[in-house]
Amino acid sequence: MKKTTPHGGRKQQRPAVVRKTAATSLTEAKGKTNRSFPIVGLGASAGGLEALEQFFAHVPKGCGLGFVVVQHLDPTHKGILVELLQRSTTMPVVQIKDRMKIESDHVYVIPPNKDLSMLHGVLHLLEPAAPRGLRLPIDFFFRSLADDRQERSLGVILSGMGSDGTLGLRAIKEKVGGVFVQAPTSAKFDSMPRMAIEAGLADVIAPAEELPGKIIDYLQHVPLLVQPENDIIEKNQSALEKVVILLRSQCGHDFSLYKKSTIHRRIERRMGLHQITKIVDYVRYLRENPQESDLLFKELLIGVTSFFRDPKVWDLLRDKIIPEFLATRPQGGLVRAWTIGCSTGEEAYSLAMVFKEALEQVRPAKNFSFQIFATDLDKDAIDKARVGVYPANISADVSEERLRQFFVKSEHGGYSVTKEIREMVIFAPQNLVMHPSFTKLDFVTCRNLLIYLDAELQKKLMPLFHYSLNSGGILLLGSAETIGTATDLFAPLAGKSRLYRRLVTSRQPNLTEFPSVFARTPLDTVAALTTQSGTPPAAPNLQSLADQLLLQRYSPAAVLVTKEGDILYVSGKTGKYLEPAAGKANWNLFAMSREGLGNALSEAFHKAVRQKIIVTLKDVKVGTNGGTQVVNITVQPVTNPEALRGMVMIVFTDVAKSSAAKAPGPSERTTIHHARLAAMAQELRQSHEDLQAARDEMQTSQEELKSTNEELQSMNEELQSTNEELTTSKEEMQSMNEELQTVNHELQIKVDELSRTSNDMKNLLDSTDIATLFLDDMLLVRRFTPQTASIIKLIPGDIGRPITDIVTALDYPGLADDAQEVLRTLIFVEKQVSTRQGHWFTVRIMPYRTQENRIDGVVITFTNVTVAKNLEAELRKAQVNLEERFTHQTVELGKAQKNLQTEIKLRSRDHGCPPASDTTPKKLR
Repeated sequence: MKKTTPHGGRKQQRPAVVRKTAATSLTEAKGKTNRSFPIVGLGASAGGLEALEQFFAHVPKGCGLGFVVVQHLDPTHKGILVELLQRSTTMPVVQIKDRMKIESDHVYVIPPNKDLSMLHGVLHLLEPAAPRGLRLPIDFFFRSLADDRQERSLGVILSGMGSDGTLGLRAIKEKVGGVFVQAPTSAKFDSMPRMAIEAGLADVIAPAEELPGKIIDYLQHVPLLVQPENDIIEKNQSALEKVVILLRSQCGHDFSLYKKSTIHRRIERRMGLHQITKIVDYVRYLRENPQESDLLFKELLIGVTSFFRDPKVWDLLRDKIIPEFLATRPQGGLVRAWTIGCSTGEEAYSLAMVFKEALEQVRPAKNFSFQIFATDLDKDAIDKARVGVYPANISADVSEERLRQFFVKSEHGGYSVTKEIREMVIFAPQNLVMHPSFTKLDFVTCRNLLIYLDAELQKKLMPLFHYSLNSGGILLLGSAETIGTATDLFAPLAGKSRLYRRLVTSRQPNLTEFPSVFARTPLDTVAALTTQSGTPPAAPNLQSLADQLLLQRYSPAAVLVTKEGDILYVSGKTGKYLEPAAGKANWNLFAMSREGLGNALSEAFHKAVRQKIIVTLKDVKVGTNGGTQVVNITVQPVTNPEALRGMVMIVFTDVAKSSAAKAPGPSERTTIHHARLAAMAQELRQSHEDLQAARDEMQTSQEELKSTNEELQSMNEELQSTNEELTTSKEEMQSMNEELQTVNHELQIKVDELSRTSNDMKNLLDSTDIATLFLDDMLLVRRFTPQTASIIKLIPGDIGRPITDIVTALDYPGLADDAQEVLRTLIFVEKQVSTRQGHWFTVRIMPYRTQENRIDGVVITFTNVTVAKNLEAELRKAQVNLEERFTHQTVELGKAQKNLQTEIKLRSRDHGCPPASDTTPKKLR
């Protein structure tokens, strides 16, 4: 990678000038004297020095930021990191001392063998609590940075090995801070950047030299964070609602009942990353880029979790709450729990581990089985939770004892949850606001979810939790959450631990509605439904609405009745017109009408209700105590307001006697006139008698109809009761079906994984062309490859038979004994064995070790070495032949040499030469 320096030439200085202008505007906006200026935490490990130099070489002067460098350093070696970084920047670079206050435009470097935290802008050095090799200083500082600077905390991950920093970035993201990661392709060691990216935490991924410019641009486009939050939300209410609508249409999830402040802060982060200044422009960007909806959806679902978060709560559960609960349960019972918003599974697995630990404290010992349902809206998080594999940095939250007991070290340096704990937890995606809940539970944990929901939805969820729990069940909330006004449903336990016990209460919440109907119901809709059902609305509402209507149109006495004539509300003094009837109390208008009012009022009332018109009766004589009163009556069906629609208003208006008196007749009326009047009076009297008889018959029929109606109402109540029972049973069946579907889905995933693993193993064993035999710990045949059948006479029906009962072509009577010895000592055995047909095999016997590090038999492999053995025999034969030829030639050569020496001696004697022992033999030899 090409290196750049702050003084590397004109072309390199030009971008710095541009960024300097941007940084200057940022400084002016924030103010250098502002104590809450953003702080950038940089985490690096192996290969991080070069990345840090590239980063600081491109930080503009006067940017107004504070920088804290946390790197993995040798605790026994005094480094020169400060001097090296000082060459790359004009900002002062200092090594941190205890209680050092952070200033803007400064770089602070952690010293060796120290942990670093921050409080109110002051750095504090701590002795490392973890031994060498297990320390996670980047995570430790990032968490402290997030708590101290909130949305003004920025985390940067550069080159390094391991996974340090990932948990800290989650905390920064929870506080709406920014996360910047070096591109893995530009890092010398990509483990730390890659882990942060795979966790879905990176906001910006870029080479180290580009990250400073990205940070400046990001901070410039989040100016709304310094304004009053309520004013922002009110001003941008319309745009926020449009964002919610777009999320609902594109992602299928409704965030309308989430806190507006939470949604607004997440939107501001996305606006800053895309350098968008107005939320209206972001709405347009959201519509034009559907992938942004998925990213914003993920942003709203940031699951900040860890193992045993808030350790005191888990200790209380393990040592007191759960043992006390289990002590009251019968032997061999099933304990059911529900973890809501489980994210990547840490909390669900923590609960499973605490259950196992608490079970050991129950005396007398009891055998319980545990079933934990863990749900979350994020399907990707659920998939990660099912796998149960976590990075090595969980050692910061999980004790060494728990790591040994509940985890298995994976090949890549992380930890896998043991099979026993994994099988206790069933993961499933679920929308708490839309999907049915689990029922008949003993424990419900809903931690750090309610704080993101508005008060209305929180109030709706409490009865749901109460319905899901068995009597005496336990509810666990987050440290910043409470049950609110649901004090009649839950009782607090153990002080401020946010643990609550379910109470048995007479309050009956509406259990027929799942949270999917947690929508806002307008007041007029409720009133209309109440009116249609025939149940009188609440008196305060009727009073205010009726008073309002009377003040607008009338001032005299009046009554408000239903279309059946039942009185709902009385205004003014109506005693002159209505009086209680004798006998059982009856608040019906016609039963209470005084003498002279009933017939006319009944006819006018039914006409007004039938034709929906206003009917007015003039000069009606009403009998009062000892006299009569002339009144005008107005009968008006009510259409507005909506809550009173279908009701009838009866208004009584007194008429003055002077206006009601008739002019006297002439004194000269004839006798014929008097006779006519008498006839008419007799006819009128007869009509009144007939009418009275008809009225009596009608009242009798009405009483019979009322009796029938009461019977029907009683029957209807019974049917409603039966319907409620059926509805409850339906809900329980639906909940059970949901659980079965969840279990079935989990099992299907495991079956698919097992099938793939089995296929892989089969193809691997077949491709090696090595005969392999698997025996269990009783030396019974468990599995074998096809090549084994040519050595040991095996057929599929032999699975489960002892190996000693099966015929083999090997000249190896001690096979079973050697296998038993391997099981006992765990030391592998390797021998070369021949067959009766003259073939040779290398037999290797090794222990069969499971993923839980348990010995469960032996694996025997047979490698054909016949060719090698034949070659070895031929080589030995050739060697013997060569040795024989060499011996023969040596003998012949010795004889020739002896003959030559004899001949030399003879010739020397014949020529009078000295003996061979003088000079000649030296040259010859």
